[in-house]
Amino acid sequence: MQARRTVLRGLCVAGVTLLAGCLEGDSDDFTVTSTFDDGATIPEEYTDDGENVSPPLSVEGLPDETATLAVIVDDPDAPGGTFVHWLLWNAPADRTSLPADIPDGGQVDELDGARQGTNDLGETGYGGPAPPPDDDPHTYRFTVYAVDRTLSLDAGAERDRLEAALDGSTLGSARLTGEYGR
Repeated sequence: MQARRTVLRGLCVAGVTLLAGCLEGDSDDFTVTSTFDDGATIPEEYTDDGENVSPPLSVEGLPDETATLAVIVDDPDAPGGTFVHWLLWNAPADRTSLPADIPDGGQVDELDGARQGTNDLGETGYGGPAPPPDDDPHTYRFTVYAVDRTLSLDAGAERDRLEAALDGSTLGSARLTGEYGR
């Protein structure tokens, strides 16, 4: 009888773990793409050396319950530690592509009032790649989150506040990486 309870308890724990992974984990079908391939060089127009505009992003395979999208773009190779280049949230999930050149500022009217946060340049909006000239090319991570609700977070928030708001509301994420060097 004790052995049976142990087995049943183990199956319950495994089932709950599997369910939690399905609800909050990454989906193999959820992808993000842009004008550059994953791991390829980011076109100069999307960098500080070019037009310094956000690249277009397209998503596919969003979980059914997705209400909004959030985006975090960062550089883990920055000399002072991971550097945040862009924070965006509350983009409507029914728009499966974000256009290039999203204007700077707290609210993005073109995306139904989506919000942007403060990047590590101290600006609200996108700040393109700008690695030091003497460094090897840096990797830039464009991570898109499928979110189950509209986040109650004011424009201009920093990464830690966005991540706290995402905690428990993320249905999955997808990542595109790009390289850029000078």
